[in-house]
This record gives sequence, C-alpha cells and structure tokens, in this order.
Amino acid sequence: MKRPLKLAIFLCPALLFCFLACQNAADRGNEESQAVLGRPGVAALTDSIRRFPGEASLYFRRAEWLAQASEPLLASADYGRSWELKPDQQTGYRFAANLSILGRQRQRIRLLRDAVNRFPSDMEFKRLLGETLAQSGHPAEALQLYKDILARDSSNAEAWYESGLIWEQARDTLSAIRCLARAFSVQPVNTYALELAQLYAEARMPQALKLCDQVIRQDSARELVDPFFIKGIYYSNTGQYARSTVFFDSCIARDWKFTDAYIEKGIALFKLKDYDRALRSFRMASQVTNTSPDAYYWAGRCYEMNHQTEEAALNYERALALDKDFAQAREALRRVKG
Repeated sequence: MKRPLKLAIFLCPALLFCFLACQNAADRGNEESQAVLGRPGVAALTDSIRRFPGEASLYFRRAEWLAQASEPLLASADYGRSWELKPDQQTGYRFAANLSILGRQRQRIRLLRDAVNRFPSDMEFKRLLGETLAQSGHPAEALQLYKDILARDSSNAEAWYESGLIWEQARDTLSAIRCLARAFSVQPVNTYALELAQLYAEARMPQALKLCDQVIRQDSARELVDPFFIKGIYYSNTGQYARSTVFFDSCIARDWKFTDAYIEKGIALFKLKDYDRALRSFRMASQVTNTSPDAYYWAGRCYEMNHQTEEAALNYERALALDKDFAQAREALRRVKG
C-alpha cells in the first residue's frame, strides 16, 4: 500500500508560508486570538477582513497593528496571508522582520528565497537571505549571495560587512579585514570601524590604534568604551602590558560593569607577575558577573602562583561548574590537587 504524499508537496511557496503562519497563530488558542483581534483599534479591520477575505491590504494593515501591539505570532499569520494574496516587497520585508523576532529562521529562509525569485533585482532581499543563511549555519551559500550583490554594486557596505563577519567566524582574518576595510571605506560608521579595529588588534596591527582614536575623537558624549578596550587588547597582544592596563582602567571608569575589562586588566597584571593586583581585578570581575568562568579560572591562577592551593582549587572548581568543557581549568585543578 502506498503511503500518502505529504501535503507540503502540493503547496506552492506562498501557500506554504501562510499555512505555517496560521499554524503559529493557532498555537495561541482560538479564544485568546479572537480576544486580541477584537480589541479596540483592530476590531474594525477584523470585521472588514470577514467581509473582504481576499483583500491583501487589510491583512497587512492588521499585521502591522498586531506587530506594534507585541503580538508577533498573530501578526505572522496576517503577513503570511497578505503575502499569499499579494506578494509585494513591502510585505516581504515586514514578514521577514516579524519571522526574525519569532526566531523562525527556516520559515524566514523559505520566504526570502521566494522573495529573491520574485524580485531578482532587489538586492536587499538577497542581503537578508545571506544574513539569515549565515546565522543558520550556511556560510558558503551566504558568501555566494554577497558575492552576487557586490558584483552588481561594489558600494554595498552592508554586504561587505556581513561578508567580513562570516570570514571572521571562519578564522580567516585577512579576508575578514579586507571585507571590513571595504565596508568602512564605503560607509565610515563606528560599527564597521570598531569591528575592523578589533581584528587589527587581534592581529597585532597598529592600524587598530588609529581607528580607535578616530572613534574616540567623534564621541562627543564620551560614552563609548569599546575603542579603549580594543586599544588595551592591542597593547596586551603586543606585550605592552603596563600600557594596556591604562586603557582597561579607562573602560572601567566609563562602565564599572564591563566584566571583560576587569578580566583583561587582570591578565595583563598577571603577565607582569603582579598577582595581588591581578587577583583584585578578577575578584571584581566575578562580583560584577558571577557567571564568568574566566574570572574564577584566572583568580585560581593567582592563588596558585601565591602557593594558596586550596583557594586555587576552589576557584578552578567554580570555573568548571560554569563551563564543564573548560579544559584549562580542568588541567589546573588536576595540577593543584596532585
């Protein structure tokens, strides 16, 4: 006996989106959904939809209202129906954004693939698809999409930036720097500058300092901490530990809850063999964020260097309790316990 074919085989992409969106809305329960759709401000739209169920604009308008009312599941059903009836670009953008809020990455990919096919000249749909594919573990396909975008428009800063992030995740620092530098040259915004500066700092390239100083000069409100942190990382990576602590202190002065600044400062002091001051910095890090395994691990290192093995073991155990895969902490615990 033949098994029945799955319903999805018979559904065109638009109908499939609507089917999935309606299923999402059904999860809320019919009574609760109806109560939301009958609220003042949206009840008239609901009534119009009953009378004109084939009018895409009514579903779109109600979806917009529901999205603003923090009802993304119900909004998804209406965006899906609007897209089914009239798949235009505005609906596609809003539906994709709503699916991102819901964390429906697979459904978002299906929608964006359909949108790319319908509107092949719209580079934004391609960029959004690339972004979603990268987030969903498909970096090679995402890079190819960005390559296609840049072949048509080499001034697309976001495509350069997103490509750079993918190369960074792949640990191809040179490719990442090349892409991020292009993004920054096209659109010199702080986001691109700081991401690029971070890569320069990790690669021990002095260009990191110039970029950070540029961002600091433009920070009239004196609120940013990232450029100071990146400068500290650069100096630490190049062995200038005493100088690096100055910039980590600048971070802490602007944001006393910046856990990583305490940790990096402590590591620099540890490298300088100033174990007592390093320990104080790691203790502060663990007070600010008591779920940081690094703070406890490095505190353990300080205790170990001061021959306080019981305290060292206790801190290594805390680090492992927070991160059972912390190999360095496990090895250190074995070391101090003999």
